[in-house]
Amino acid sequence: MNLMKMMKQAADMQKKIGEVQGRLAGQTVEVSSGGGAVTVAARGDMSVASVRIDPKAVDPADIGMLEDLVLAAVDGALKAARDMAAREMESVTRGLNLPPGMNLPF
Repeated sequence: MNLMKMMKQAADMQKKIGEVQGRLAGQTVEVSSGGGAVTVAARGDMSVASVRIDPKAVDPADIGMLEDLVLAAVDGALKAARDMAAREMESVTRGLNLPPGMNLPF
């Protein structure tokens, strides 16, 4: 394979990665904890889009439980967003024979 062809392939991949990242920034996933007491939406770019808390979940005498529910929902939403991003990036990296665990973009 010549150098020019490799450079073109790298540039094409970089463009595709940028396109996927743009799409991911507009996609969200939602995860709830505590039976829907706390719901968190995260974007495919790993940013948190929203947090909703059912007023019934707010107990001033047990703020620790609410904090745990928020943490669980945020962790779950970010994991779901990472999974979504990995599926999207797989379409770009398919056929590259990358070693397991090597994630793009770097």
